[in-house]
Amino acid sequence: MVSFILQLLAVIFGLGFLVFIHELGHFSVAKFYKVKVLKFTLGFGREIWGFTKGETRYSICLFPLGGMVAMAGENPDEAKGEKDEFLSLPFYKKIMIIFAGPLMNYILAIVMFAFIFYLWGVATISDKSYVGALAETGCAKTAGLETNDKITYIDGVEINDWNALLENIKDKAEQEINLKVLRDDKELEFNFVLDKNPVTGSGMLGIQPLITKEKLPFFKTISFAGYTVVYQTTFTLQYLWDKLIKWEKPEVAGPIGVIQFMANSAKSGFESYIRLLAVISVALGLFNLLPIPMVDGGMIVLFLLEGIIRKKISTKVIAIYNYIGLGLILLIFLFATYSDLIRLGLGKLFK
Repeated sequence: MVSFILQLLAVIFGLGFLVFIHELGHFSVAKFYKVKVLKFTLGFGREIWGFTKGETRYSICLFPLGGMVAMAGENPDEAKGEKDEFLSLPFYKKIMIIFAGPLMNYILAIVMFAFIFYLWGVATISDKSYVGALAETGCAKTAGLETNDKITYIDGVEINDWNALLENIKDKAEQEINLKVLRDDKELEFNFVLDKNPVTGSGMLGIQPLITKEKLPFFKTISFAGYTVVYQTTFTLQYLWDKLIKWEKPEVAGPIGVIQFMANSAKSGFESYIRLLAVISVALGLFNLLPIPMVDGGMIVLFLLEGIIRKKISTKVIAIYNYIGLGLILLIFLFATYSDLIRLGLGKLFK
């Protein structure tokens, strides 16, 4: 019971902190440009605690899965054209306010990764076919494989690296395979049925590559943290683009998946928890920069267009644009939640 409560608190604090940092970016730049901020809210639903200072109501709401900075004149239907309203600003100031949220998530991720690298070292993932961590209920663990085993053959095919391993098992889900490994210079042989990835349908051993760690000097941790954030961003974009052009279903996590991952990472230890927060912070920043109407990236595109045509976008166009964005976000949310349920083994409910 105590463990469950600690995991729940870790999830609530983690999500709340990431959202707070994001909204703080919007809030700070809005205040800098003297925009009237009506509300600074963490969570959604009924307010459980709050206070008013100056023109702003600061609130914590019942469900800690979101947040909001409400600015005067932000809603096209309520804009009056006052100079302290958001939509009255020049296009570049509106872009700066919007961009500040994702930027803060990226800055936070760099700080977190640097903290991890300084205290625990940089993880280097081996590209060789060595077994790292094993899932407790995975087929490899059940069959008897151990950490540091080197996989040499799968069904008679020589395996020299991790990519060859993945390529050889991807089409063999729920099929029996013959696997040979080297353990302390002795060759061992195993026969067992591969697991099936519940989202992609690919074969799965339930193992990770072997990971080693090396501590870095303080200043190098900053540059390496920046590189890590850039790599994670480009890798995600390449992955999504590849799935899009191949018209394949991407493996994504929705709210249920994020909560599950955070709870598990909190259970695994402080390093794992901070690392996941950094990863989610990058993902949050990147998602908000995608050119989807209503999210930050979509609004940046809209106001860039305003700057190009040198004419303010009408409030009616902005309202329609937001309605389209709301529909797209709802579809993404439903798909991500469906993927979470499939990952949890609940896909049969939809068949």
